[in-house]
Amino acid sequence: MKIYVTSVLVDDQAKAFDFYTRVLGFEVKHDIPMGQDRWLTLVEKGNAGGTELLLEPDRHPAARPFKEALMRDGIPAASFQVDDLDAEYARLSGLGVEFTRPPVDAGMVRAAIVNDTCGNLIQLIEMRGAA
Repeated sequence: MKIYVTSVLVDDQAKAFDFYTRVLGFEVKHDIPMGQDRWLTLVEKGNAGGTELLLEPDRHPAARPFKEALMRDGIPAASFQVDDLDAEYARLSGLGVEFTRPPVDAGMVRAAIVNDTCGNLIQLIEMRGAA
């Protein structure tokens, strides 16, 4: 068994599309109109067969209160791995990305948290040492 699709609930698919592709560098896997929304999945650059990230509209009544609680408590909705966190921090900061936590060492990882502009905090991690 493996993970096929995982979701991030977003308040605006177009805005999320811009942030996750142009800023973070993910690539489109599927972009299929579905009424007022889209089945919009992304994959990591160069890995078309990898796990898909669904930018899912947060229309369900429970979605927004859940997201607001996570934001209020500083809890990331998702975590993405990077090779060099300090380089990503510099690159993303240069693009105007808001970091709610700059890079810090946390045991076997170095971690930072960004605001995705669509109602979520996203953790970026760099693995350190033996896994």
